[in-house]
Amino acid sequence: MTAGHGLARVVVTGIGVISPVGLGCDSFWSGLVSGRSGIRPLDGSTAWDLPSRLVADIRDFDPEQHIYHKKFLKVMSRDIQLGVAAASMAMKDAGLARGMVDPDRLGVEFGSGHISTTPQELADAARSFAADASDGLSQFAEHGMGQICPLWLLKQLPNMPACHVAIEHDARGPNNTITACETSALLALAEAVRVIHRDVADVMIVGACSSHLSPLEIARQNAFESLSRGSDPSQACRPFDRNRDGTVVGEGAGAFVIERYEHAVKRGAKIYGEVLGVGAGCDGLGVQNRAEGVGLIRAIEAALRQSNLTPRDIGHINAHGKATQRDDWAEARAYHHALGMKADD
Repeated sequence: MTAGHGLARVVVTGIGVISPVGLGCDSFWSGLVSGRSGIRPLDGSTAWDLPSRLVADIRDFDPEQHIYHKKFLKVMSRDIQLGVAAASMAMKDAGLARGMVDPDRLGVEFGSGHISTTPQELADAARSFAADASDGLSQFAEHGMGQICPLWLLKQLPNMPACHVAIEHDARGPNNTITACETSALLALAEAVRVIHRDVADVMIVGACSSHLSPLEIARQNAFESLSRGSDPSQACRPFDRNRDGTVVGEGAGAFVIERYEHAVKRGAKIYGEVLGVGAGCDGLGVQNRAEGVGLIRAIEAALRQSNLTPRDIGHINAHGKATQRDDWAEARAYHHALGMKADD
């Protein structure tokens, strides 16, 4: 099968994964095959009195082993470190060292979400404000702001993962950030494919990163998200299960190297697969649209049209599977609507 409608063929030639299940492709795949869980109970220092006490965190991650420009680590949040490391893994897996691709034809498309600060980063400024609170914000502006590191904001900007990835690999082509929660990664992949279709890049580094494990972020997620309230990691986050009770906060990053088919073949690259079609959609207005998964239906239909495929050609669905009562129901309905009986296979 090849991409339809006369578009340039786009293939995947590199993969990088940093996950609670494993660091790197081999460890990650081994974890998936063995059914190893990355979920564990919160430790006592961060658990407090939160209704959800489970997390999916990454252990044994040393950013210095994966990030080339170590001087930038001081302005990288945990999220950014994970994303840059995954991108470097993908480039190494693709066999692409610096200089092997025309920098002007190498681009970056990365997904990112809300990047939390830590209490420690603002502690001195907060103490200053507490001491001068009676004098109002004018005193804080005069004395408290000076207690905040001038580079502090660089750790919180969602476009910084893409920026640091570009610096790491001297990527001077198109550079963009998608900020759309869990869909950021897929939307970044879709846009990267379109960049190659527009013939403004030969190779794109694509990925997404996130970490929701700072104390403030865990408290924020508990306030509005449907998180699992159980205490047994083996029973938590069970997508599409009748007794599912919510999702689990976590962290991770994944990256692909995608490139024009002819470019990959010319350099003798290992090809994992081909991106035949991409699509996107939105639920729009109305609770019913969200309940029916209208946006997902539109995305699936668009991807099938572009790839010239039918539901009969689909061999696997890599579901979102958030494990909440509402979201799993809407997602399952969308698959059945878009794919018909094939969704049951």
